[in-house]
Order: sequence, then C-alpha cells, then structure tokens
Amino acid sequence: MTTTHMLDQARAILAVADAKLEKLRNVRPYLIDLSLRENPVGSAIGQTLADKLAILPKLREFGFTNISLGTLDYAMPDELEVDDDFMMYLRDNHIDMTGCFAFTAMGIAAPDGTFTPDASQLKLAAYTVPNTVHEIYLSKLGMQGNYDLPTLRRSLPVSVQWLHDNMRGDNGGKPRILINIVDGCDAFSESLETTCEILALLATLPIEGITMEDDRGTYLPFQVGAYVAVARNYLPPPFKILVHVHSGAGFENASVMEALLNGADGAWGGLPKRAAVIGHASLAELIANLVRVGNPYMRTYRLDQLLPLATGLQELDEMAPVPDDLPIVGHNAYRLSLSFFAQRADRFMDLPPEAIGGTYGYRVCPVISDSPVLAGRLAEVTGKPPSIFGSDVTTQMIRLMRRDLRAGERIDYDEPTALMTLYERALASLPLPDVAA
Repeated sequence: MTTTHMLDQARAILAVADAKLEKLRNVRPYLIDLSLRENPVGSAIGQTLADKLAILPKLREFGFTNISLGTLDYAMPDELEVDDDFMMYLRDNHIDMTGCFAFTAMGIAAPDGTFTPDASQLKLAAYTVPNTVHEIYLSKLGMQGNYDLPTLRRSLPVSVQWLHDNMRGDNGGKPRILINIVDGCDAFSESLETTCEILALLATLPIEGITMEDDRGTYLPFQVGAYVAVARNYLPPPFKILVHVHSGAGFENASVMEALLNGADGAWGGLPKRAAVIGHASLAELIANLVRVGNPYMRTYRLDQLLPLATGLQELDEMAPVPDDLPIVGHNAYRLSLSFFAQRADRFMDLPPEAIGGTYGYRVCPVISDSPVLAGRLAEVTGKPPSIFGSDVTTQMIRLMRRDLRAGERIDYDEPTALMTLYERALASLPLPDVAA
C-alpha cells in the first residue's frame, strides 16, 4: 500500500467523523426540561412548593419552551405530592402553562371494552396541564404486576384517545402526547418482535412521538443508537423520538450523542446532573456539548446562565455543594491543575468556561502544577493580582513540593493555609540577590 493510498484512507475515515460532527451541528434538539422533577427525585432533600414556584420562571428565562411540571404518582395517587400542589397552584392562579407537561400512566381497557383511566390521567385533566408524557412498559419485568401484552395492545389506543377527549393543549389546541417506553432498551434487547409491533401500533396513533429510556444506564452507546435507529424506521418524521439516559456505567452523554446521530430528535432530563440514580445525561451537559461542536441553535438559550443555573438548582435540591469532580458543572471542571489543560475559544472542540457562564480557577496538584497555576491559586487566596507572584518564587514552590514528596510528606497545598506556608518557605529559600553586581 502506497503512502498516498494510506493518506486517502485516513481522509476517508476522518470524513465519516466530520459528517457526524456536521449532523450534530445542525440538529435542532427537542428538549423537555425536568429540573422540577428528575433532580429532586434523586435528592436527599427535595423541593417545596415555594422552591418550584421560584424555579419555573428561571427555566423559562433560560430558554426552555418545554418543561415538565412533575409526575402524577401512580403507586399512591391518594397521597398527594408537592407536584400535585404545584400544578393546582398554577391552575388556580391562572399561571401560564404553555409548553408544560406532566408524566402520566396508561389507563386500562377491559376485554369487554370498558375503559378505566389511570388516576394520573384524571389528575392531569383536572389540573389543566396541556401536554403529557404517557408512560408504558414493554419488557416482561416492566409489565409484571401492571398488565400483560394483550391488555397493553387494547389499552394504549383507548388511553391516548381519552387524553385527546379530556385535555386541552397549548392555547386550546390538541395536547402533545409523547409515549415514554420506560424500559425501552430492555424491551429492544429482550423482545425485538414485540417492541417493533408496539412501535408499529404507535405509528397509527395521534401522538407527537415517543421517548425511550435506558433507566439504569447500563447499555452501551452503540446499542442505544441502534435501538433509536430501529424506532426511527417505524416512526418517521414528523414523529419525535427523545431519549433519557441514566448514569449507571458512565456512558450517558455518549449514548445521547449516538441517539442523535441515529435519528433521535432530542432528550429529556434535568438541567443539573443529579437524577433518580447516581446521575443522568443532563440537559446542561447536552447543551454544553452541542455548543462545543458549534451548534448554532444553542444560542436560543441563556448560555451565560447555564453553569450558575445548573449548579444553583443542584445545590438547592441537595442543600450541599455540587460534587467537585462532575464534568462541565463540577467545581473542579474548570479549575486548572496545569496551564496546558486550558480550553480556548479559538481551538476546535474546546469549551472555555466563559462560554457557559463560568470562569477559570486553579487547583494545586504537587506532581503536575506549573508556575501559572501556582500564581493563579495564590491570587485567589490572597486577592492580589497573579502578576506579583514571579516565576522565581513559583518555581521554587514546585521544587519544594517535589522535595516534600520525596521525603514522604503528603501535604494538601491547595488548602489556603498550606499554600501560604509553602509560599513563605519558597521566599525564604530563594537565593539572595547578588548585591555586588
């Protein structure tokens, strides 16, 4: 194989990657924000009615046009939740619910044709929420204790029709109904034939589209992408396909990207990382990553508020700081340990913190930190400009950290008191100036 031929092959391989980037740049994602539900579900604290009333206008101001107000509990519908109080408050005080959703469960049609709406459907209509994400299960384990496949087949069309007959959508129009396959990835992996049969049924119903979950976050990105591609074959545009992926195995954001590349229209999730399990592919991460690839539609959002809003909401839910090492929104995501790691606005695929409402900070790590990082951290601690901390003293600080480690001393130099002690030691150990010169 000649050098020219190998180079042509390299160009062809990279052209495939470039085509994927171009697709991500041009997608106008359909997003449903769940910061009022997804995040408090996994929180040790939760949200009060007052919290939710304060959060809703912030989500609208940020730029979300589709917002879930909550889930109308299926297991204990008689015991109301804050979500119920919230929707009743919005209704009773005539607060605009345009673009708002609530999650509901499917009603049941008996073999004789008698239909019993789920309690969540009755609440949805009573609360005048205009749109819904209507949830079903397709795997054997998911259906167990809820319904069997024949019941699902006959109930789903009737349940959707009940929603049309009993809801008023945005501005008095038709409600937007998305069918969420809660166990979507499980269903595809367990029974392709059954799942495709239900997708074909959904294609005949008056719905806006579907959403599907990897609710434990255990499927690999290429599997999620493949399941989306199959669903797209059954549900061509204008049907919408959204995904929701939890952080079970660390694949979540890659899975959402694979879903978009394979025909998904968007995703739903909270703005913060916190979710029902250990986290999820949050909308903050998705928006930030689409900004990273140059997607112009992200300019519809208040990107200068993305970082402070996402972290502020999580701190509200947890009554504790955001974990330092979360990507994108964690405190350490933009604290440099080495100046070489800085992301720049003029470099492809970088996302400097200023692009999402943040600023760079500094974190001293004795094995790697260089002079700019030490000067930056000293400036943070002292409030003085970094320029006053010359390379002579910061270089000496590096030498001392190395010597300490070699001597078996393990010190957290990032801690302000330890940092200033190190600085004083460095000053004291610098060679005296040659006064004779």
